[in-house]
Amino acid sequence: MDLGTRRRRAALFLFFLIPGLSISSWVTRTPDIRDQLGASTAQMGIILFGLSVGSMIGILSSGTLVARFGTRPVMGAGTLLVILSMGIIGGGSMLSSAPTVTAGLLLFGAGMGGGEVAINIDGAEVEQITGRTVLPTLHGFFSLGTVVGAALGILSTAVAFPVQWHLAAVAAVTTAMFFPAYRAIPDAVGKTRGEDLPAETSDAPDQAKVRKDRRLLLIGGIILAMALAEGSANDWLPLIMVDGHGVDPALGSAIYTGFAAAMTIGRFAGGVFIDRLGRTLVVRASAISATLGIALVVFADSAALAGAAVLFWGLGASLGFPLTLSAAGDSGPDPAARVSLVAKIGYVAFLVGPPSLGFLGDHYGLRLAMIVVLAFTAVAIFLAPAVGSRPAVATPAPDSDSDSTVRSRSS
Repeated sequence: MDLGTRRRRAALFLFFLIPGLSISSWVTRTPDIRDQLGASTAQMGIILFGLSVGSMIGILSSGTLVARFGTRPVMGAGTLLVILSMGIIGGGSMLSSAPTVTAGLLLFGAGMGGGEVAINIDGAEVEQITGRTVLPTLHGFFSLGTVVGAALGILSTAVAFPVQWHLAAVAAVTTAMFFPAYRAIPDAVGKTRGEDLPAETSDAPDQAKVRKDRRLLLIGGIILAMALAEGSANDWLPLIMVDGHGVDPALGSAIYTGFAAAMTIGRFAGGVFIDRLGRTLVVRASAISATLGIALVVFADSAALAGAAVLFWGLGASLGFPLTLSAAGDSGPDPAARVSLVAKIGYVAFLVGPPSLGFLGDHYGLRLAMIVVLAFTAVAIFLAPAVGSRPAVATPAPDSDSDSTVRSRSS
């Protein structure tokens, strides 16, 4: 691996770390934010709906923006929106302003929904260039960020550190990470349209074929289930433990940290298992683990057992996202479009699906609302063969079509 590729991969680590650190910082403070806003569970669902709206804007526009401008400016703008949202959410909490918090979450969703799709396309190209399993490790840095952010959230909650100053500090730290990372990303990756590209590079017909690919749609079903499992924990797990199992807010945040730690371990260790055992077995085992963990959280009356079950939930959900993106990338021609489509499905499930569970939670309780997530992960067990039995990455030939297609005239 040459020096430029090493720097690029290190930059992608930071681009994954930043949103992980950011999302866990406000998730672990949701009990405090809810109390400062005086919001019910249903009202929190409405507030989180800002995240859904922003996410849809970002996700639906990401493919067009990457095709027009390339991954670098899209991931840069998206990450800056994530950083900006931290200050707005903190300010809204300080002012007890639900609309301001909602606006902050909208910006967070737009930034993460648009930016993360571009980051994954870039990461998939690094897999093609290096011939190594990369995406699980990249997503591991997202989970590592959630662990660090959750630990800081627990500490901040325990000492009653004001939410607004906590999130402002996160924004300052992530800003310092952003600029060196941005400089290491090459231009024009994923770019297929624009004045500087010839008209014959248009891929509209191939895009239509991609959307009709049966195997790719089944892969999309897997990522939908596993991303929903991950996103639901990110949005609701502290409140599930506080409201559903009667633990105090600091312990609720600690249990969420256990989930994030399990995600991190699964992602950093997952590449070895994928390369040795193949995708299908790993996806099936992951879906079984997530289903078991969620079932225990929903149905077990013991808070200790539910807290321990979160580890199964986290380990099970850890590899669903990166593994399916790798599978999408080599499922056929035009890998950038395939990764983009599956990533969009994943981020819809991750960012848009969980807030809607708040309405169910208001009527039936958050624990029972998770039965919806449980049903999806159970279905993923049977969809596992769609990812294929090959290891995640096969070393490409130097002039392979997939390599040149994913790079999309990078310069």
